[in-house]
Amino acid sequence: MNQDLTQQWLTEIQALKQQLVELREERDTAWESAEKWRKLYNTESEQRRSDAQLSQQAIASLKLEIQQMRGIDEGLINETTTDEVIQGEIENLYSVEELRDKLITTLKERDQLLQALKTEQENHAQTRNNLTTALGDAIDGLAKEKAGVRE
Repeated sequence: MNQDLTQQWLTEIQALKQQLVELREERDTAWESAEKWRKLYNTESEQRRSDAQLSQQAIASLKLEIQQMRGIDEGLINETTTDEVIQGEIENLYSVEELRDKLITTLKERDQLLQALKTEQENHAQTRNNLTTALGDAIDGLAKEKAGVRE
């Protein structure tokens, strides 16, 4: 009987060792997955920052170009309100055709900006979803690891 009990204990110890090995492998897999997602997040966020910086530079460049094309002095822009600037531009239009052209140009610019905003919002939502999924995976992995350690 003592021999059977010893054999039973040895079998149980071996099973526990195997379970411990499996749990460690699962933990390592979860950590690798979390690290992968962390790297993807960092890459994505760095790309977003880079894109935002390039966009800001492009916007600044375009604003400068527009100011130069219109001959608007920067000091004048800072001193006047937006309504005054718009009113001044309207007064410089001498015909319905000029007004129509200006309106078409403005509407096209608005549409481009709306599309750019929509694209950025979609990219932001995708990034948020990816991060939420990665965080959920990491939490699940940690929960499994903690549950395995408690057992």
